[in-house]
Amino acid sequence: MARILVVEDEPSIQELISVTLTRTGHDPLRALDAETALRLMQAELPDLVLLDWMLPGQSGIDLARRLRSDERTRGVPIIMLTARGDEQSKVTGLETGADDYVTKPFSPRELAARIKAVLRRQKPQATEDPVEIEGLRLDPATHRVTARGAAVMLGPTEFRLLHFFMTHAERVHSRAQLLDSVWGDHVFVEERTVDVHIRRLRSVLEASGHDTLIQTVRGSGYRLSCQKE
Repeated sequence: MARILVVEDEPSIQELISVTLTRTGHDPLRALDAETALRLMQAELPDLVLLDWMLPGQSGIDLARRLRSDERTRGVPIIMLTARGDEQSKVTGLETGADDYVTKPFSPRELAARIKAVLRRQKPQATEDPVEIEGLRLDPATHRVTARGAAVMLGPTEFRLLHFFMTHAERVHSRAQLLDSVWGDHVFVEERTVDVHIRRLRSVLEASGHDTLIQTVRGSGYRLSCQKE
């Protein structure tokens, strides 16, 4: 499930999109204008923004530029929604920083497919695709983890932490980055909280020998890697 912010000033279209998102397992947030969207994003960053081009006040293009210029929001995927189907409009939307461009009218199936594709590229941990590394398998849809076929019992935070690591293998993440990505940037906890959950995760994975996948990078943070330190 992904939290998706729908910025659309037409109530009927906003309702249709929200129903589609709910039916496909996502959690929609709604905004009729740019200012409301910004307030919602200040409270909690969504996993993706569906952004209408034509909005009252600040346009969708201007809002996209604003999101891309802010360090906190620049990584949030954006799909532009617009009735403008000409090539130049598409180029403008993409050059502004949008990750995809959907022309109205669109079918619910097309929108769902576009959302899934963008999430898979930008936020693989927000999809339900199973991931497997060195015999360690995690299935987000069933919320099950196995190590060489044997069940591994993880708490909810350790599950999200492992899912994030497995979908971002070989990359180093600071404690602050892990807090934002796993706990959410709206949750205010100490960075050392990450260390506690890393220890718990390693402890559970130790029986199968997969604890060595979670590596400490001194002075930088943590990473999941198949390569020996």
